[in-house]
Amino acid sequence: MQSFLKISPDSHFPIQNIPFGIFTKLNDNKPRAASRIGDHVIDLSMLEKKGYLKEFIPEEADEVFSGKSLNKFMGLGKSVTSDVRKRIQTLLRDDCDEIKEKESFLKKLLIPIEDCRMLLPVEIGDYTDFYSSKEHATNVGIMFRGKENALMPNWLHLPVAYHGRASSIVVSGTDVTRPKGQTKADDEDLPKFGPSKLLDFELEMGFFIGQGNDLGKAVPVKKAQDHIFGFVLVNDWSARDIQKWEYVPLGPFLAKNFATSISPWIVTLEALEPFKVERQKQDPKPLPYLKSSGEWHYDINLEVSIRCAGTNDFIPISKSNFKHLYWDICQQLAHHTVTGCNLRTGDLLASGTISGPSSDSFGSLLELTWKGTQPLNLASGETRRFLVDGDTLKITGWCQGKSYKIGFGEVTGKILPTN
Repeated sequence: MQSFLKISPDSHFPIQNIPFGIFTKLNDNKPRAASRIGDHVIDLSMLEKKGYLKEFIPEEADEVFSGKSLNKFMGLGKSVTSDVRKRIQTLLRDDCDEIKEKESFLKKLLIPIEDCRMLLPVEIGDYTDFYSSKEHATNVGIMFRGKENALMPNWLHLPVAYHGRASSIVVSGTDVTRPKGQTKADDEDLPKFGPSKLLDFELEMGFFIGQGNDLGKAVPVKKAQDHIFGFVLVNDWSARDIQKWEYVPLGPFLAKNFATSISPWIVTLEALEPFKVERQKQDPKPLPYLKSSGEWHYDINLEVSIRCAGTNDFIPISKSNFKHLYWDICQQLAHHTVTGCNLRTGDLLASGTISGPSSDSFGSLLELTWKGTQPLNLASGETRRFLVDGDTLKITGWCQGKSYKIGFGEVTGKILPTN
């Protein structure tokens, strides 16, 4: 499949992708829905108003693409959202007869990305963060409990998670203020209050719920994919010193609630279909309600890099892959709803830190510097145990196809001093 537009093989957004997001042009303040191809944004509100999507969207669904979020579109269900994506692809194909008649109009829909500002794509009602990388959980367990007790007894039996804070989820490019809170050193009797000294990133991905489920009705693992709209990159910023003091017995709170950054483009499951890979062997075998059918892991290359204050270049510090997760997305969703919990359109479920088997594939500074005992030596000549004010962190991810990529763009954030 080829587009009538020339797209670089290195672009994250070829015609095979067709992600969804929300944007405004720099010269107006009107949010509306978009897709993207190459270096151009596709204004979907205009495409809808001109009637090119009419046959794919239910009559009762009015102005699906003219709002400030994708929730209305996502809530229409997988069959509708998939058909709309295919329709957009068709209009952009080089062999589409309609292009000959509508090429001049389609070019009006294509806005250079540099003339656009990307916004948070979804109105997020709830946010759950999983803990699904065996390598990450093992590393953290070794640091704090020793090798013999690295994994907690429940970890191999269920996808562990905690309920995060949806209100502080921000889109890529949003600055992050260093949080303040209580911390307690091992050699001190009482806690102190002040800025976090151990600020960290967490390399994650997340998926958005399309259609939810009714309260009291669990989603079977075999039906879970029908409720998943698509993926984004996630940086779950973490204040390790605050987390250490507060997490017993109920887990993270202030250490996580100050900011979570996501990429602006949502990449659909359909776009990722060619990149499915076999999961890790799960031993012991999951209980029947978690026995996932098919393969729901993906070969998504992930890279983390840092730019120090006063410098221009990003320096890579970690390379991992989404396929390293132990629990897959369908298992996560099925477990979340097995009690009858009702997920809703726009809810975000994140993977947890994605660490690989080698030290250069760890998904946090906590692991990369082994709790700060082995500082990173950066190409700039600086060292890092944890993030310092002025650092900008970038996460990017892509699937590598034959002469094309399916990518997510990037998620960035700069650390600002405590207020």
